[in-house]
Amino acid sequence: MATLSDRLADNVPGKYYVDSSCIDCDQCRTDAPDLFSRNADTGMSFVKRQPANAEEAAKMEEIKDACASESIGNDGA
Repeated sequence: MATLSDRLADNVPGKYYVDSSCIDCDQCRTDAPDLFSRNADTGMSFVKRQPANAEEAAKMEEIKDACASESIGNDGA
């Protein structure tokens, strides 16, 4: 389960985030390239854009639930 205190600084402000447990599997970036990106220096994904509508929010939840390392959280401010 993602931990808010381990939220990566690269994430844009908002509800969704990636924390430091990311294993760079590329799943989130493959499934939602408009929402996720990768920091080449750290090798970790981050939320580059928060969902803009209900469809994107549902996709974000789907990706969060499928995250192999449970590194995507949805309790950020």
